[in-house]
Order: sequence, then C-alpha cells, then structure tokens
Amino acid sequence: MRYPRVSGLVSVVVTNYNKADYIEECLNSIAKQTYKPWELIIIDDHSTDHSRERIERWLKGRSYPPACSALFIPLPRNVGFSGALSHGYFMSRGEYIAVQDSDDWSHPDRLHKQVEHLKANPHIDLVGSNYTAFKVDAEGNLQYTEPKWLKYGEHIMTSYNKGRHCICHGTLLFRGQLFDSMGGPTRKMDGAEDYEFIAKSLANQAKIDNLRDVLYYYRLHPDQRSREFYSRKGGK
Repeated sequence: MRYPRVSGLVSVVVTNYNKADYIEECLNSIAKQTYKPWELIIIDDHSTDHSRERIERWLKGRSYPPACSALFIPLPRNVGFSGALSHGYFMSRGEYIAVQDSDDWSHPDRLHKQVEHLKANPHIDLVGSNYTAFKVDAEGNLQYTEPKWLKYGEHIMTSYNKGRHCICHGTLLFRGQLFDSMGGPTRKMDGAEDYEFIAKSLANQAKIDNLRDVLYYYRLHPDQRSREFYSRKGGK
C-alpha cells in the first residue's frame, strides 16, 4: 500500500533512451511551467549515448521553485518504454501524473491548463491536448505541421470503440489514482503502448478528454519511436 498522494502536486515523468541531443530542451520546458508545485521524475532507460551526462549536467547546481523538485533514476539495464514509464509512475507522489517524451517540449501553460480542466471537471480522469509537430529544415528553420487525427469530447470514446487512436501520448495528464487502480502500460507490447494505456483506461471506466489548446510540441526526426505510425496516420 502506497502513501497518500500529495494534493495539487504534478509528477512529470520523462523517460529517455538515447535522446541526448534533445533532452535538455525537454527538461527546460518543464522547468518553465507556470503551474506549481511539480516534481520532475527522469528515467533513463540505460542509454548508450551521452544522455546521462547531459541530464546530470542539467541537474547540477540547479535551483527549483518552492515545492518543486527533480529525481533522476538511471536504470542499470534497458527495460523498454513501458517498463521505464511504469517505473516513473510508481515513483510518483503527485495527485496528478503528466507524461513528457524526452525529444519533445511542452508549452509553459500546459500543466496549468490541464490541471485546471481536471479541477473543473471532477468526472474526468485523464486529459490530453492538441499539439504541433515540428522539424528543423536544412537551413535551420522550424517547419510546423498540424495534426488531423485527434478527437474531442464524445468522439474520443467512439474512436476507440472502432479501434482507432486519437490522443497524443506525450500530452497525457491524469489523476494518480488512475495508475494506482489499474497500473501502467503493459510490457508485452512494442510500439502501441500509448494506445493500449488509453484503451485500458476506458475499459476501467475512466473518463477521458482532449483540450483543443496547442500545449505540446512534437519533434519529427529520424530516430523517433513513433515515426512509422506518424507516417501512416498523418499524426503522432
């Protein structure tokens, strides 16, 4: 039996595997959140690049706003995306848990708007948001793409009933009690963990919503895990 969750605290779980080139920008976006309090839980899934050094450098000497903190857990072996996520969820203390992929970044108001939505809608257990995909062209300019696969309101349940996916995983923020009651994503899947977690949440009678605000920035690059799915669906 775990200790009671800390009221108002958002546990932001960042899992990382070989994203050294992007991890600091990701972490900076959490440090700049207007919502407080938060705790940052960084799980490195035994990276073979310079991720660990980059994370430790980012953490070294950093000061945090009142009631905010960071925890770094470098895993001794690679356990896969689902295993790393579940480890972070288990370590979380917050009333709310947020997901952040290590190659992306969040809008400064992301946590604030998502938490406020859950506070105003106590029947909602999990909320995602709209996002923008971006890439850097050969000249160093940012190119943006709007997703066309997200759904909102009552259309979310309809979509999943048809076996479709309509919520961007990196945008998730959910009540900690949802994880406490049903656990994290299964470790028996490779490449569809985000879909399975949402489907399992719905099967456990969770209520889910998506905000139309663009609160997340999804980086397009050759090494991303979901690149194949993105190219098939036109979205993340």
